[in-house]
Amino acid sequence: MSSESNARRTDRRERVAASQAAPFSEAQAWRDVGAGWQPIFGSFRGVGYSIEWHDFFAKRDLDWAASFHPNCVELCLNLEGAGFVKGPGGCVEFAPDSAGFYRRETEPLAAMRHADQHHRFLTVEYSVDFLAKHLHAAAAMLHPVLRAAVNGDKGNATASNSVRLTLAQQQIIATLRQPPVYAAAQPIWYECKAVELALMFFVQPPVEQELFCTRQQRLAQERVEQVMLLLRQNLAEPPSLEDLGRKIGCSHFYLSRIFSTHTGRTITQHLRQLRMDKAAELLRSGDYNVTEAALEVGYNSLSHFSAAFHETFGCCPGLYPLKTPTQKS
Repeated sequence: MSSESNARRTDRRERVAASQAAPFSEAQAWRDVGAGWQPIFGSFRGVGYSIEWHDFFAKRDLDWAASFHPNCVELCLNLEGAGFVKGPGGCVEFAPDSAGFYRRETEPLAAMRHADQHHRFLTVEYSVDFLAKHLHAAAAMLHPVLRAAVNGDKGNATASNSVRLTLAQQQIIATLRQPPVYAAAQPIWYECKAVELALMFFVQPPVEQELFCTRQQRLAQERVEQVMLLLRQNLAEPPSLEDLGRKIGCSHFYLSRIFSTHTGRTITQHLRQLRMDKAAELLRSGDYNVTEAALEVGYNSLSHFSAAFHETFGCCPGLYPLKTPTQKS
């Protein structure tokens, strides 16, 4: 074999070795969204957690699996847009105003952000060492995904179920983006917030050990989720507020109050958003014209439907999805 061939082979081996030794970087995963990916604070390899904000329109399905560090647990607080993360031990699906978490070991996960949608979400990526240090006192109450990560168990639970974001949790997102402390205090403040979110989502005490206030919050959240499900299943002919109260088993006045407290909007406002989201989905499919989409989601007046659609998406339904403000920009 010639010395030139040996040199090429050696050079190739050196390039492979260099690529394998290169430190992990998630910047490549977000190259298509540009400024839509914004690191807020922290360093996965440095302090053991990283907080990042994402705000972009996906013109096509976006694979975001390459953004997950090996041996991490990531929490996603999803405000807008839909997607999923899937591994050998489970799958978490994200809808607007939902949260969930997932664990990557050494092998990559499958993850997708769906096309033709505006995506807004915040992630907190934790190293296993950071979680073991701060959650050791609650080890017996950890979610199975976290317990497997901290114990180093292989191939077990990969993802949680998604849960609805409460209004308080949505407010935490806003606070993380604009911290109310001086720069010198931010390292301590952000670490405390990272631990707070870990305790909030990763620790699951047995029902018999719940504090009274925690139990009341959980029951209220379950009722809110029941309302959302009943509305989603009956967009064309939604149940009245009184019917919702009877089905769920509580006063409709109380139901209305806890719904607004947990979501930041009324039941009527939430129903309208569900209808607009479904109408947009039907129009994107190309199988429905404007009138058919309006009737499908419960609007008998085309003018009322068009006004609501324009207020939600910034364009009339006849031009959707070609002329939304986000896409034009």
